[in-house]
Amino acid sequence: MHTLDLETMQLRERIFDYARRRMNYDPAPLDGPVTYEHLRSTVPPTVTEKGLGGEAALQLFEDVLAPACISVDHPNYLSFIPSAPTEAATLFDLVVSASTIYGGSWMEGAGAVYAENEVLEWLAAEAGLPLGAGGVFVQGGTLGNLSALVAARHTAQDALTATGLPRPARWRFACSSEAHSSLKAAARVMDVEVVSIPVDHHGRLTGPSLEAALEGDWDGVFAVVATGGTTNFGIVDDLESVGRVTKEHGVWFHIDGAYGVAAMLAPTTKPLFAGMRLADSFIVDPHKWLFAPFDACALIYREPELGRRAHTQHAEYLDALTDANEWNPSDYAYNLTRRPRGLPLWFSLATYGIAEYRAAIETNIRLAHLIAEEIRQRPDLELVRDPQLSVVVFTKKGWTLEDYSRWSAKLLDDGVGFVVPSSHQGAPNTRFAIVNPKTTFEDLTQILDTMI
Repeated sequence: MHTLDLETMQLRERIFDYARRRMNYDPAPLDGPVTYEHLRSTVPPTVTEKGLGGEAALQLFEDVLAPACISVDHPNYLSFIPSAPTEAATLFDLVVSASTIYGGSWMEGAGAVYAENEVLEWLAAEAGLPLGAGGVFVQGGTLGNLSALVAARHTAQDALTATGLPRPARWRFACSSEAHSSLKAAARVMDVEVVSIPVDHHGRLTGPSLEAALEGDWDGVFAVVATGGTTNFGIVDDLESVGRVTKEHGVWFHIDGAYGVAAMLAPTTKPLFAGMRLADSFIVDPHKWLFAPFDACALIYREPELGRRAHTQHAEYLDALTDANEWNPSDYAYNLTRRPRGLPLWFSLATYGIAEYRAAIETNIRLAHLIAEEIRQRPDLELVRDPQLSVVVFTKKGWTLEDYSRWSAKLLDDGVGFVVPSSHQGAPNTRFAIVNPKTTFEDLTQILDTMI
């Protein structure tokens, strides 16, 4: 055996050993960020002509770089929207990387595409979409929303072309005032306007409020976007009434369910998502509440052909793919080269079964309501809104943003939890975003006890 081959084998075993030890942590250290100056003074030059060698680079990552990152899968990582991949999903992510499968075309990755599509078809069926619905896994919700909106505008443009009607002076789409920031970003990229619709006292976009805000002026409106679980509060818009009004006007109905649509699997919250059957497209991020590793967003179309027409790229070197009557995932979103990022979710579902997913999500929702009741019982704390899914937003009476920030920093420094300040309507607050089945009531009450 050549020396290089031996070194490669040894490095491989060291990496496997590190991955094994990392996965055996229960839980992993919460860890946390350090300053740029600290890393600059601690980390030697690594990208050099000769490099460090694999053993030294791995040791540097384990000792210095990895501890400077927060463990998002820690049960007490409760900020933003966490991630809690199953062991099966994490293990299969290693397999996907090791297999070097191209997931952009059927020709090159038929087996992987078939497995991904089985998951997409299941999600579509859970949402109540008809047989034939499908789509693609993309990087994240921002790209999923953008791709869906591009397909919506392309469809609206085609309809005008077919009827000979002129295009509007300005294309627009409507969404609630509490919709995700990615929609504003998509509007900038597409050079279209956003019509912001006021929400009701529950924080929901409704059909009547949509109709009232537009006042009969639907000119240029090519899509309406409802939210299936807002990031800040976990509120589900009135999908049924919004969908009906949108359909009455012949407009594309998209649902941004990056975080919350996973709750359609739970018996308690399933009725909130009945209106999804009206959607022309929706997204859900498996790396949020479907227990998959970063990064994966499922983008699903009622009629995938409309997505294909909008997104297929044409070039001489692609003729072998685009001229074939096959399912090429790259045709259904703003992407071309892609890894089969849906496979870890597929493997996890195939390993544990859908019922385990339903139970895990239901557990998170019940815990959110349980800790909300605990907050109600504490005279120094106050709920901002009753939780609907698994996000609990609350305040500490008398606290300023500086108080929340000091408390949050100490919580992380002590390795207890990661809970950052937030705000609503200009007032500071904090929140628990619960998506990890290993998070316990005792964990959350311990964190509340530190708010002194």
